[in-house]
Amino acid sequence: MDYKFVKTTCPFCGCGCQMLLEVLDGRLIGTLPFKGAQMNQGKLCIKGWNAHGFVQSPDRLTKPLIRKNGKLQEASWEETFDTVASRISDIKTRYGANSMSFLSSARCSNEENYLLQKLCRAGVGTNNVDHCARL
Repeated sequence: MDYKFVKTTCPFCGCGCQMLLEVLDGRLIGTLPFKGAQMNQGKLCIKGWNAHGFVQSPDRLTKPLIRKNGKLQEASWEETFDTVASRISDIKTRYGANSMSFLSSARCSNEENYLLQKLCRAGVGTNNVDHCARL
C-alpha cells in the first residue's frame, strides 16, 4: 500500500490556496488544507475541501468529442484541434475577427489565462477576451 500527500494549489479560484492531496495507490482519496500556507492560513473553502472529487468521476470527459451528423462522437486530439482551428478561421474569414469572443476561467492558472488572451489578440486578432472571475 502506497499512501502519500502531494502539496498543490487549489484549482478553483485565483486565490492560490495551498492544499494536500491524499493519494492511496495512485488514486486521490481526499483533500486537506496545508497548515503552513500563508495565503489560506491552513483553511480551505468547501470547493477546496472537495477538489479531489471530480478527478476520478465516471462522468468526467477523458477524450475530446466532436459533433458529427448531430451526435457527439469521440475524436483524436489532432482531429479536434484541426476542427477548432478550421472553424475559427472560417468564422474570421466570413464575419471578421471581432465577431468572436473568448471567455477564460478562474480554474486556469495565470499562465494559461495569459496564453488564451495572447492567442485571441495576436492569433485571432480580437480584443474580445473576458474572464469569469473579473470583479
